[in-house]
Amino acid sequence: MAKQEKKDRQAVIDSIRKEQRGSEQRRGLAIVGVCVVIAVLIIGAAAFKPVKDWYDLRQYSGSSLDKIGIAADECSKITTEKAQGNQDHVPVGTELTYEDAPPAFGQHWDVWDTIDRKIYGESDRPELGELVHNLEHGYTLLWYDETIAEDDKAMDDLRGIASKLDSTTNLRHKFKVVPWTSEDGKAFPKGQHVAMTHWSIGGPGTTDPEKAVGAWQYCSEPSGEALVDFMEKYPYMDSPEPDAV
Repeated sequence: MAKQEKKDRQAVIDSIRKEQRGSEQRRGLAIVGVCVVIAVLIIGAAAFKPVKDWYDLRQYSGSSLDKIGIAADECSKITTEKAQGNQDHVPVGTELTYEDAPPAFGQHWDVWDTIDRKIYGESDRPELGELVHNLEHGYTLLWYDETIAEDDKAMDDLRGIASKLDSTTNLRHKFKVVPWTSEDGKAFPKGQHVAMTHWSIGGPGTTDPEKAVGAWQYCSEPSGEALVDFMEKYPYMDSPEPDAV
């Protein structure tokens, strides 16, 4: 009788252990399943933006740069101001203030952004001290304010414009689209939400520093046509340091 009872107890123990092992296996499989789902979601999220950007840019694939956005005659006239700050480099992190919104010249950091990236958002834009150094190197910067940042169609136009100037070896594509925020300085003129700036030396090959100017043109919305005209008037060669990339 005692042997039977012992055998029965052992059977119960074995059954409990088997059930526990099965439960642990099911729990382990569930954890693996959750991890797989999370991994798929992460990968999917990372892949979604490039796919969406590609999809959104399809509408511009057959359009020339001057056909994107509003007409040039809807933008303001180009204005200029005597430039200063050539070779006035200061260490990274030096606090700088620019009176113009946005700047077209001035003292700047001793680093600059590479030609590789063409368009930025508020969260990853280089500091103003870097971007002004890009201006010294002949870049044209297209700035957009918070009104444009909240307009999906306008942002698509900016991405379309940037896609037409995407070369990293052709220096004629020294160009960037960058945001201007309320934290950077005063607002653009009333009704204007896009600005193009360039640091001109008065024409390619000019050596008279007295002829150097900053150039601005404002638009209510992105205008590829105005940008084409602006960059033809102020090519990258017309800058203090045109050979620096």
